[in-house]
Amino acid sequence: ASTLKIILDGAQSVTTPKAPNTGSMPGYGHQWSDRQIADVANYIRNSWGNAASVVTAADVAAARRN
Repeated sequence: ASTLKIILDGAQSVTTPKAPNTGSMPGYGHQWSDRQIADVANYIRNSWGNAASVVTAADVAAARRN
C-alpha cells in the first residue's frame, strides 16, 4: 500500500505464527487536512536517508478519491 493510503485509511499488521498481530495504525483521513497528510508523507518519504518526490495536497486529494 502507498504511504498516502496508509496515512489516510490506516493499516493492520499481518498475523503469523511467529509474529502475532499486535495492533494496527489508525487512519487519519477523517481528522487531518490534505496539507497535513502531505506534510507527514513528505517527512516519512524523505527521512532516514531517503529522497523521494514531494507529495502535494492535490496528490492527497486524488488519493482520497481512489
